[in-house]
Amino acid sequence: MTAPTTATTGDRDPAGYTSPLPTPRPHLGHALASEWTKLTSVRSTMWTLGVLVLLVVGIGGTVIVQTRSLDYEQMPFIAPALFGLLVGQLALMVLGVLTITSEYGTGLVRTTFTAAPDRYRVLTAKYLVFGITAFLTTAGSVCLVGLAASILRDGPGAGHHPPSEWASGLVGSLYVTLLGVLALAVGALVRHSAGGIAVMLGVVTLPPVIGGVLSIWEAVAPVGRILLQYNAPVAMMELFGMPTNASDPASGEMVIPGSLSHMTVILLLTGAAVAGSYVVVGRRDV
Repeated sequence: MTAPTTATTGDRDPAGYTSPLPTPRPHLGHALASEWTKLTSVRSTMWTLGVLVLLVVGIGGTVIVQTRSLDYEQMPFIAPALFGLLVGQLALMVLGVLTITSEYGTGLVRTTFTAAPDRYRVLTAKYLVFGITAFLTTAGSVCLVGLAASILRDGPGAGHHPPSEWASGLVGSLYVTLLGVLALAVGALVRHSAGGIAVMLGVVTLPPVIGGVLSIWEAVAPVGRILLQYNAPVAMMELFGMPTNASDPASGEMVIPGSLSHMTVILLLTGAAVAGSYVVVGRRDV
């Protein structure tokens, strides 16, 4: 049996100990470096972003090959990128969910919050690292397709293409990035990879289907029209300058909102989900 240790007069006070190692005060830069290391050290990042680039550039290149200069008289050069992005956005949303749910699934989140007790700083770093990476990857792929189309199809009859087309491509890339940020926020709320991916698939694919069904019945037709007007595929087509040709099954032609309305909706939806994720992550036990 070990006798309790009694402090003597000559012992040094532990509170006065000074470590010889440098102990800088942690800040957001440290959290960003940590999240960047985690994001780039897992295979899911390479696979999902690789699939996104492959779909946007591959399908966009195929569209360019199958079109003529005359086809771009009313169509912007960035439009071929839209066809691959409609599918590639799913890969970006999967990465957004996995960015945080993989830590909950493996239990790494306990180590993360032990090393960095400020949960809001960790979550902010995740949003920044993922958002910047997603936007640069998406915008780079879209610009690559647009550049290829402008080089190969800028012939006689292609029409006038103002520089604002490229700005539209960047805004469209921002819209897809916000969908990925929304997926990250949903992942923080549900803390389950399959559940978060299922929610995001429903957010993107179900509104056009449900809107078409609800528009048949007069009592719920206004709700159906709103879902047909405000959904991700229609918003992306509008942002990339493609004709939407949306129609109401009950009354015929339908007016599609402009790009500003679609961006406002996705900003409000993503902002609400991000705010909810901060509240939940700050209060919930891990």
